[in-house]
Amino acid sequence: MLGLGKIAKTLFGSSNDRYLKSLRPIIKRINDLEPQISALSDAELQAQTPKLKALLAEGKTTDDILPEAFATVREAAKRTLGQRHYDVQLIGGIVLHRGEIAEMRTGEGKTLVATLAVYLNALTGRGVHVVTVNDYLATRDSQWMGKVYRFLGLSVGVIVPNLDDQSRRDAYNCDITYGTNNEFGFDYLRDNMKYSREQMVQRPFYMAVVDEVDSVLIDEARTPLIISGPTDDKSALYTQVNAVVKELEREDVEVDEKQKSVILTEAGTEKVERMLAAAGLLQGENLYDFENTQVVHHLNQALRAIVIFRRDTDYIVRDGKVIIIDEFTGRMMDGRRWSEGLHQAVEAKEGVQIMPENQTLASITFQNYFRMYPKLGGMTGTASTEAAEFYDIYKLNVVEIPTNLPVQRKDVDDEFYKNSQDKFKAIVKAIRGAQERGQPVLVGTVSIEKSEMLSDFLKQEGVEHVVLNARYHEQEAAIVEQAGRIGAVTIATNMAGRGTDIKLGGNDEARIARELAGMPEGPEREAAEARIKAEVAAECAQVKANGGLFVLGTERHESRRIDNQLRGRSGRQGDPGLSRFYLSLDDDLLRIFGQQNMLSRLMNSGLEEGEAIIHPWISKAIETAQKKVEARNYDIRKQLLQYDDVMNDQRKVVYEQRADIMDSDTVGDVVVDMRHETVNAIVATRCPLGSYPEQWDVAGLQEDVTGTLGLSVDVAAWAKEEGIDPEIIVDRLIEQADALVAAKAAELPAETWISIEKSFLLQALDHHWKEHLATLDSLRSVIHLRAYAQKTPINEYKREAFALFERMLASVREDVTRMLANAQFSLAADEPPAELSSFVTTADPVVNSLNFDAFGSTLPAGMLAAAQDATAMIDIDPADVEEWRQTVSRNAECPCGSGKKFKHCHGAL
Repeated sequence: MLGLGKIAKTLFGSSNDRYLKSLRPIIKRINDLEPQISALSDAELQAQTPKLKALLAEGKTTDDILPEAFATVREAAKRTLGQRHYDVQLIGGIVLHRGEIAEMRTGEGKTLVATLAVYLNALTGRGVHVVTVNDYLATRDSQWMGKVYRFLGLSVGVIVPNLDDQSRRDAYNCDITYGTNNEFGFDYLRDNMKYSREQMVQRPFYMAVVDEVDSVLIDEARTPLIISGPTDDKSALYTQVNAVVKELEREDVEVDEKQKSVILTEAGTEKVERMLAAAGLLQGENLYDFENTQVVHHLNQALRAIVIFRRDTDYIVRDGKVIIIDEFTGRMMDGRRWSEGLHQAVEAKEGVQIMPENQTLASITFQNYFRMYPKLGGMTGTASTEAAEFYDIYKLNVVEIPTNLPVQRKDVDDEFYKNSQDKFKAIVKAIRGAQERGQPVLVGTVSIEKSEMLSDFLKQEGVEHVVLNARYHEQEAAIVEQAGRIGAVTIATNMAGRGTDIKLGGNDEARIARELAGMPEGPEREAAEARIKAEVAAECAQVKANGGLFVLGTERHESRRIDNQLRGRSGRQGDPGLSRFYLSLDDDLLRIFGQQNMLSRLMNSGLEEGEAIIHPWISKAIETAQKKVEARNYDIRKQLLQYDDVMNDQRKVVYEQRADIMDSDTVGDVVVDMRHETVNAIVATRCPLGSYPEQWDVAGLQEDVTGTLGLSVDVAAWAKEEGIDPEIIVDRLIEQADALVAAKAAELPAETWISIEKSFLLQALDHHWKEHLATLDSLRSVIHLRAYAQKTPINEYKREAFALFERMLASVREDVTRMLANAQFSLAADEPPAELSSFVTTADPVVNSLNFDAFGSTLPAGMLAAAQDATAMIDIDPADVEEWRQTVSRNAECPCGSGKKFKHCHGAL
């Protein structure tokens, strides 16, 4: 008996079907405009852009002009690229424009779809960012789709590594800017480390269209973007600890592959203590004494590096450097480094040069970065499995776009073998059979190690093939373009031609570019091009007759999306195709996350050597294992976001206030408020409220007045006066401190003094923000221990982080006051620093990180929050006057609403 949900779906269609149906009238309006737009000359078609911009200026919305804009783009694409948008691509364009995710199968032309929404929104003049997963695609798409935009009169820029600031600024000022998520994110962080608006490269965000949105917003969102600077060199310590760990036996450690963690057993701990003591690295006898905290940290990282992280799976060594391999795409992440000493531990393990650790200077998660765009859309072939996360985190709906032609690919059941040896024999047999019948094969593996193992098997069997993995990623496009030729065998590591379609029979354009390079235009070239196109067409027909592209998976990936991406390479645009996965009991996914008892029973049920088993229980077990991993990875991303949200609130206050400082004509009021707050804090500390003068710390107050305020006054004499109280001392100190600074300001031109104040403000704020970030990193690494006291770690982190933020603001106020009070100025004084040191790429994927060169005497730029903002953030009980005395600044407005300063109202003595 059907449930109500199934009955409703049968009668009315799914919510996705109903949504697509609602778009049909818009598609009809676009198609109705086609004859009219097609009749325009090139000049008239190009005149559509100023016409549409004028309509927006008159008050029309982008939705109002959508049909005409889409019809214009379709015609421009026909004339410049020779490609016409299908109706389903128009649907994808509408979905992107509305700030949703368009799920379109591989080969459906997502790159072309983006032109519709990008052109329409670029007409506003506010700039549209097109985000790709690598620099190659950013450059390729900006040139390829750029033909459409430039024909219609829009400017196109591209952001790639190693551009100077002016080139980046020019690219961001274009109507459309292509780049990778890392480049956009790092530019945002770098901009908020600059000393003036003129040095910044980005302009206010408007819209981002994210290609491969699941890769960018889901996979890469597990690790934050971090800009970091070098700290002290500890290479000797890494080397010594590495030597100790390599002496351990398997029984000395306990390994949890699910969590990628390793800990010492009791016997292992005793052995390590003896070895560390012999090496002179242990203070006292107990490894876990407070004095050995740093050694324990490096020991844990060395254990992870040696036991958990594997060469050619998690990283490769090239040119004396450890290069991380992206676990989702299989690509090398050159310039990225693991954080918290893990990368250094791997370098020590591999015996290469150990680079110094880095200290965080600025950071942000991809979640919080992309949520800053007022409009965000994305496209991918696989988003449905993560639809809940897309909505929870980004408020993005996933819309499944139908294919232009029905899918002909056959997805057959998995074959399951007892062990890897049997599985690889079966795989080689299947590949040989496909090659003999002229069917191209795309083989998907999960690591370089597995791809090279399979390659060795194929070489032994004499099967011709090419390998595509992180070692040869430079040839990726060229290899994938020809992976659909008769009998071609391509082994790919989790990348399966991302961004490049596998066309049956080969890619005629790529062949023409390669084979006819240097041949001049003319009849001879035209004849050669015609010959190649005819050969490709004939080969395509032959491959289709042979069954199309055979996608063979050697193992299930942790994520169902990666499996679906691999499958999706076959059966594009109605082509025939086949996909099958070959599995074994010792595959990593099943070994770590599978239901071992059930699988073991199946394996022991009389299965002969080399025999395969196909059973629905196995498919169910695999799917369950994948869901476990997906849920675990979602928890990691969610937890990362929860903690970053705390920092993000502070980051937004700080970045906004920092921008205000750079934009302000003068910051004198801010500096004066800081000085007054500092005086209040000094007096409140040394002369507590309600105490007698003889109880005051007069010596300490004298020291503060001299060192921080730069005043030469006899505080001890004041303390002996009849009827003296803290309020009088505050007023006197404020008056004299203001006079001192005013006298210094009078000696310099007004513009110079404003410049000095801004420079001091930014330098002090940046220094303390950097220190604050380091403190928060340390806090986060230990806050989970509060759970043992029955406290929620995230709530404890929020409370502690706020207190630290308050302390940071007080330190900023005090530093600015001290610098201005004690600095000596003259007309020959150096100008404030204009440019920061250049940025150099390094990295992290417990971090995506950049390295910042040594600063010398110039502090890194950071952030500001005015003192009154900190007070406003406190959650004050409106009825508890006693609490006000503990939390409200004396110069702040009284919480009672009287409009008076607190010290003149409920805070009066």
